Amino acid sequence: MFQTAFQVNAFQNNAFQIVITPEPTGSRGGDGWTKEEWKRAQAIDKKRRIAEEKRILAIKADQESRKTLIREQISPKVSKRKQNKVESDKVSEDTPSEVTKYDALIANLERQKQDLFDAVLIRQAKAQLEQELAVLEAKRQAELDDEEALLALIL
Repeated sequence: MFQTAFQVNAFQNNAFQIVITPEPTGSRGGDGWTKEEWKRAQAIDKKRRIAEEKRILAIKADQESRKTLIREQISPKVSKRKQNKVESDKVSEDTPSEVTKYDALIANLERQKQDLFDAVLIRQAKAQLEQELAVLEAKRQAELDDEEALLALIL
């Protein structure tokens, strides 16, 4: 019925208002993650959870084996027959236990996940710098056009 002549986008902050949006190539949303990166991060989280569960089980098994070793040393099972030889306790070498293996695995997965986060942040910073560079270039072109217009008026 009644039309207004006002346009929403008629007023701009400057004549060269430029907004560069990142290309939506496989993006998951506005947070900068691609689908592949998101799936990789989820897989790393899953592997980490599994490794932590296995680490907890290894700790429990290690504690139980220590308890049984201590029990045997405190009250050894006495055999009814006479032993001729004295048995020496077997000294284990310094081999990495399962707990340390899982600790190393978890640390490696955390490093991979941090590298993934860093890659996303670097890509976002790059896009922001490209946008700022485009704005500065537009301002430079505007100043150059103003100088040319002044020179044309003077001559």
